[in-house]
Amino acid sequence: MLEVKEELVVECSIEKALNIIGGKWSFLILKQLFEGTKRFGEIQKSIPKISPKALTDTLRHLEENEVVNRKVTPTVPVTVEYSLTEKGQALHKILKEMKIWGSQWA
Repeated sequence: MLEVKEELVVECSIEKALNIIGGKWSFLILKQLFEGTKRFGEIQKSIPKISPKALTDTLRHLEENEVVNRKVTPTVPVTVEYSLTEKGQALHKILKEMKIWGSQWA
């Protein structure tokens, strides 16, 4: 009789955190949202090299991972505002430490 061994998968919590945060633009977007609620255009102006597609994709990723809130107000034109959730605010201390580390070692 053949014995089937199940493969044990151990998830790394750092890897999980990086998957939630997302790509390279996430850090710059989060930095802007730590200052408070912003509209799409405000975020885009504050990050000159980001394309509208990259900004949209990153905001969607952060929203899907419950880091960012998206609030739509039915005005003409529609007003969309982004803010951090409690989960997103919890990243502030971590990113601040990364900034300090980067200035010291980069």
